[in-house]
Amino acid sequence: MQEPSTREAGATTAEATAAAESADTASSGAGADAEPGLLELAVRQFEEQLISAFPIYEDAPLLQMVTLVALFLVLASLLSWFLKRVVASWFRKTETKLDDHLLSALTPPIYTTVLAFGLRVAVTRLELGAESTERIADLLTTVAVIVWMVAAIRIGSLLLGSLADRADALSFVSRKTLPLFDNLSKVVVVLLSAYVILNVWGQDITGLLAAGGIAGIALGFAARDTLANLFAGIFIFADSPYQIGDFINLDTGERGRVTEIGIRSTRLLTRDDVEITIPNAVMGNAKIINETGGPHPKFRLRIAVGVAYGSDVDHVERVLLDVAHQEELVCAEPEARVRLRGFGASSLDFELLCWVDEPVLRGRAMHELHRAVYKRFQAEGIEIPYAKQDVYLRQMPVGTAGADDDRQRRPDGAWRGSDGASG
Repeated sequence: MQEPSTREAGATTAEATAAAESADTASSGAGADAEPGLLELAVRQFEEQLISAFPIYEDAPLLQMVTLVALFLVLASLLSWFLKRVVASWFRKTETKLDDHLLSALTPPIYTTVLAFGLRVAVTRLELGAESTERIADLLTTVAVIVWMVAAIRIGSLLLGSLADRADALSFVSRKTLPLFDNLSKVVVVLLSAYVILNVWGQDITGLLAAGGIAGIALGFAARDTLANLFAGIFIFADSPYQIGDFINLDTGERGRVTEIGIRSTRLLTRDDVEITIPNAVMGNAKIINETGGPHPKFRLRIAVGVAYGSDVDHVERVLLDVAHQEELVCAEPEARVRLRGFGASSLDFELLCWVDEPVLRGRAMHELHRAVYKRFQAEGIEIPYAKQDVYLRQMPVGTAGADDDRQRRPDGAWRGSDGASG
């Protein structure tokens, strides 16, 4: 009979020991979780001084909350004033404007963070329950994360813009690749912010990642053409076969100035002021002639003209060079030049080579040069040969078919045979 009692006593002792250990562990864990920070310690000291001065403060939770909200509101306002007035005055003395813009972007999230922390501390003074207090704290943290997300997007755009404007900037960050990196930075910031917010609310994102992977595969098959244009746009940004403002020719015949390079398509403005939108997948596989590319954006003109055999070739060359030098649209450097290209069927074939500042001037410059060459050749007596055909007519021989050798026309228009009879 005593053996069961002994066993029960042993079990009771073991349970008590385990409970004590659990209590010690929980208390130590709670103490570790509740370890206050420097700002919370400062708040507690401030409240102890208020209690010593105003004993009613200890038993008035609503008064405590209002006091703490007012305290952190004043603290956030003072910090914002210090950043906008004192620190901003220091930054205005620097040569660059980047630090001023960065300070302007950082001031709102700092103000919001201090105020959100104060509201979180103030809410704990109310007896709302652990779960309600935690939800309010999560909501305040979410607001702070969103404000910092907006600031991070703005800061990223400022830093990338500064890198693109610098002469010694990295090769992959330039004005033509800036939209790509700016959009990528925004996507990364938004995704990281969403991950932080989900963690704040205690949500498990494993299922979301799995669902996102399946949705991504389905989306890849459904939006195959769109993804092809997207990746082609990335390669165009990286390879830079052309940039905004360039005049390009496609193997399909389109020619125009590049007005916009987007992630999905490229836009050209033709000389007829017609805008053409071409998918980047087509641009990535097309043969592109960049008339603005090369060591300089100048464009060479070729004016072909033929002169008659027997003309003074030296005189023709001088006249053509003089025409080029007198035309305002023709560049002085590189110098114009004349080449005798060959001996044609009826002419000596010359070619005037000169340059204009940009390809858009090609049509107008060629028009003016053609007019000037024609006028000068007429004034200088230089003949421009052209195809001519001489037709020789001779009398049909007697006795050939169709010849009216045996008939004569009378004065009245009738025909008369050789025998005198009218026909």
